[in-house]
Amino acid sequence: MKKLSPLLLIASSGWTTLHASSPASISFENDVLPIMTRAGCMLGSCHAKADGQNGFQLSIFSFDPDSDYREIVYDARGRRIFPSSPDHSLLLLKATNAVPHEGEKRFEKDSEFYKVLRQWIAEGAPRRIPDEPEPTGITISPSELSFKKNETKPIKVTVSYSNGKTRDVTHLSEFTSNDAAFAKVDHDGKITAGGVPGENSVIVRYVDQVAAVRVVIPPDKLLPPETYTKLPRNNRIDDLAYTRFQELGLFPSAPCRDDEFLRRATLDVLGRLPTIEESRAFLADTSPDKRAKLADRLLSPAHRFDYADFWATKWGDLLRPNTQRVGVKPVYLLDQWIREKFRDNMTWDAFVTELLTASGSTHEYGPVAVIRDKREAADMAEFIAQLFLGVRLNCAKCHHHPSEKWSQDDYYSMAAFFGSMKQKGQGISAPISGEPEYWWFEPGGKVTHPVSEAVMTPKPPDTPAFTEMDPTADPRAVFATWLTTKENPFFARAMVNRIWAEMFGKGLVDPVDDFRDSNPPANAPLLEWLAKDFAEHGFDQKHTIRLILNSRLYQQSSEPNEHNIGDKRNFSRSYRRRLPGEVLLDSISLITAQPEKLTGLPADARAMQQWNHLLPSDFLDAFGRPDSSAAPPCERETGGSVVQALHLMNSDSLQKKLSGKSPWLDELGKKPASEAIDEIYLRLFSRLPAENEKQIGSAHLATAVAVAPVRPLLEDLVWSLLNSAEFVLNH
Repeated sequence: MKKLSPLLLIASSGWTTLHASSPASISFENDVLPIMTRAGCMLGSCHAKADGQNGFQLSIFSFDPDSDYREIVYDARGRRIFPSSPDHSLLLLKATNAVPHEGEKRFEKDSEFYKVLRQWIAEGAPRRIPDEPEPTGITISPSELSFKKNETKPIKVTVSYSNGKTRDVTHLSEFTSNDAAFAKVDHDGKITAGGVPGENSVIVRYVDQVAAVRVVIPPDKLLPPETYTKLPRNNRIDDLAYTRFQELGLFPSAPCRDDEFLRRATLDVLGRLPTIEESRAFLADTSPDKRAKLADRLLSPAHRFDYADFWATKWGDLLRPNTQRVGVKPVYLLDQWIREKFRDNMTWDAFVTELLTASGSTHEYGPVAVIRDKREAADMAEFIAQLFLGVRLNCAKCHHHPSEKWSQDDYYSMAAFFGSMKQKGQGISAPISGEPEYWWFEPGGKVTHPVSEAVMTPKPPDTPAFTEMDPTADPRAVFATWLTTKENPFFARAMVNRIWAEMFGKGLVDPVDDFRDSNPPANAPLLEWLAKDFAEHGFDQKHTIRLILNSRLYQQSSEPNEHNIGDKRNFSRSYRRRLPGEVLLDSISLITAQPEKLTGLPADARAMQQWNHLLPSDFLDAFGRPDSSAAPPCERETGGSVVQALHLMNSDSLQKKLSGKSPWLDELGKKPASEAIDEIYLRLFSRLPAENEKQIGSAHLATAVAVAPVRPLLEDLVWSLLNSAEFVLNH
């Protein structure tokens, strides 16, 4: 066990029990368990290990108080406590090391911890006391701290109880820094800043309540306020971003060039490169609102098929089950359903409601494939929470979430919404499709708690239970109604964060599906405003994308300046991102006029139209396509690798595409070298070549007369540019 520093000398004034006037005044859950947790007894390295320690087993994070009580009071014939002579209780003798203890001394005999545990034992070690309140939340004061380098400041933790009372529980709380090198925290809640400017969080836990305090270390010199006042602001996104930049001493990069914006926006919205004609027209446009007009054009119905294929690919990763689990036909129908909804720009509240309340045959209605895959109510609840609430409940399946307030009660109460589904037909799919399976709602289903065996009432996380539900109503529909209301604290934030991540390369909360107090957003006011705006505009994804495209923040260059070169979290510059595998493959196929031969798809199909990750493709596997056997939701590997670089440089497939019949390259061979080079750069980069690039290209093509025909030289030039960082990155 980790040896704690003196916990040891808790000031007597720091302890005030809630029921001092009661015969039994010490609460097992509010007083005893917090002491044992703070002393380190409830850690996975000590008595909360899978098999306990030396015959004494407690629950990790005290997630099961009833079991902990039985273990302390009754296990081993009750030898751990001695109410008639509390000082002889093994619980106290071990903790003070009066009896040899592998965990060494946890507190002193004259400490407040000792006194409270002794009093509880002397009172008969009650499991509960009269009118015992429950913790309803903790607050940290101050909730945000600004430090000078290496400065130390304390925080105070106050718990609120269900009876309206509050108590200072700083001495009973656990403290963890998200980045100990940036800011460390001791066992008494004193935070010491490091020497590097930036921001992070310190996490505080008391019993099952979790909160975070934001820690900011500004740079030694902040820029004058008027520096930010003069910045161009296109909408509210810019206002909220600049406020955060000013606080952190960041300064945004300059605006990106027109060609960069055109390429970036087209890739982010439609998942393809701009055509030569689109590039020429946009670069020639001199109107001041050309970027806003481009945003409208990209989001118009004229591009709905490209838009739908691109965004359906993203959501296919999150929703699409393995065909070997549910069958080929159900997966295909689900894929087509997703594409249809994006083509129609279905709002997210309608999309989610239709998905959650699906019923019928897996061979007739796509969304039923999701239910077939997530067959158990608990699995479905966990899946939906991660996708549409941004909450990872999976840890709470077995115990309290280690860094959040979610408990087993939260997990199985959420599962109760999906406990009344019935099914008929083949449960396991044959390799092709097998028989259909039918799913429908039927009243009377129930979900029980695995520990208490209580029948759970449907209840969303952080929300009162739905105690007055119509027993004949489908709980899924009730949940969908709650989920998609404008007032819902989770849905709009989770969805705009996913949209933001697709447009900027990472979410305001990162990972995108891990909202918790211990993982705060990079810019909380911006996230809250975006969520509110999203809800007020009917959960319309295209509205939020248009808002982002028009912001000055999105239109920044990826070139850093001296004030943001170290920023990787606050979006003070555009972050360069590798193109997704499907986008890259489709771009190469388009440039070379050689469609990729994709198994199970028409000859002219694009990689973006693949509906099944089991379809073979070495290229897509190399460039981060999710593992076909992985259960959704699947997050892609977005980084670069040596395998990717070698694949582009040495791929026989790429060489065959370049040397194959290509009207475009043949026509280029008939044009003057200068025009050919211009067109190559427009096609690959949406820009004209710089003067030195043109000179290099011209010198290369000039060898055609003396050495070889011009076509192979054009192929070499295109090959070299396809292997450049400028091509494989969205910048």
